[in-house]
Amino acid sequence: MVSAMQAVDFEQLAEIELQKDEEDLAHLEHQESAVNRPLEANEINLNHPFHDIARHGIIHVAGDDHFGRTVITFSCCRLPPCHEIDHGRLLGFLKFTLDNYVENDYTVVYFHYGLNSRNKPSLSWIQSTYKAFERKYKKNLKALYVVHPTNFIKVLWNIFRPVISHKFGKKVLYMNYLSDLREHLKFNRLIVPPEVLQHDDKLRASQKGRSAPSSAKCPPPRPPLPTQQFGVSLEYLKNKSCGELIPPVMRGTVSYLKKKGLRTEGLFRRSVSVHLIKDILKCYNLGKPVNFDDCEDVHVPAVILKTFLRELPEPLLTFDSYWPILEITSVASVLRMTHCKQIMHGLPDHNFAVLKYLMCFLHAVSQESIINKMSASNLACVFGLNLFWPREGVPSIDALVPLNTFTELLIEYYPQIFPSRTVPGESLP
Repeated sequence: MVSAMQAVDFEQLAEIELQKDEEDLAHLEHQESAVNRPLEANEINLNHPFHDIARHGIIHVAGDDHFGRTVITFSCCRLPPCHEIDHGRLLGFLKFTLDNYVENDYTVVYFHYGLNSRNKPSLSWIQSTYKAFERKYKKNLKALYVVHPTNFIKVLWNIFRPVISHKFGKKVLYMNYLSDLREHLKFNRLIVPPEVLQHDDKLRASQKGRSAPSSAKCPPPRPPLPTQQFGVSLEYLKNKSCGELIPPVMRGTVSYLKKKGLRTEGLFRRSVSVHLIKDILKCYNLGKPVNFDDCEDVHVPAVILKTFLRELPEPLLTFDSYWPILEITSVASVLRMTHCKQIMHGLPDHNFAVLKYLMCFLHAVSQESIINKMSASNLACVFGLNLFWPREGVPSIDALVPLNTFTELLIEYYPQIFPSRTVPGESLP
């Protein structure tokens, strides 16, 4: 255990290193900008139980990473000065957010830039926060990406090394630049504060001695292969498969899971080897056959299905449906199914047929929830962010409840919502 005297010394040491970090940043910036821009008032519902914390935009849920794991971001540059925020409430909001996802595999991206002597929580708070996250939070955390680490992070690591397990320590990955995140995450789905983007550009420029291109910009896209299956539109897939409405990846994964995965506990909750997923995606995109029996893991096709949905250029539920979908929680409970039907009937034929095929399968999965533990509600938490997202950016924290509510209704009431409309050429699992 750390004595009170040692705690004071560590606090002073950390403060010294933080001040050095700020001095180093002064060489990159002529003037430190205000880094505590709160979200616009209309972005967060005033009825949110943690509205006072959520409005700052410190924490966001940003879809899934390349391995199908939910991504939570924490931005230090959004932390207001210590006297303007209740850190106990901040911890409560963080746990409130994570509680929706800790039953599944998930990752955290920590943007360190912007932490300074004015907004830095005390070391005792940081230590108590780590202890507050019991096993259920640490077990399914698969990676903690620390972006733009500084000497302050090194000091913290040395201070807390005695209380941090070796297993947890291996999950911490340091990203010197935002570009380092690209191989792990779908970067354009992240909410990266502008200050962090600017800081990254300055870091890269200082290293190269010249102006560096923005790390947030992606290289121009290459034309898809004729056999491409991921990252292309439904229309492209239809044209390449002789007019078949259901994409080959979806048909292959759903058919396999229906035969061998319906009673698998935690289906769609687990991640699998990234190398294996990359190999399978490559096979699909090259038009090579894929045999999931060779994987000997039913979670592999489950991850492939989620990846396929996440890689669509436009979400399956379309950009135009995003805002009408978010209105679901303001609709009376007895009218919500009607609201769902109205949105479903407004979808393009192709999108409707593919969604109907998927929901028929997910409804079947939910019917086995006593064994597989995947109720309509649990499936909604997994699939919601993979079915629709805004045209720009990612869903806000406040959008998660209506997003999951809408998806749960589609799954649970599939027999009532979908059979009321048919599309020429559609087929069910």
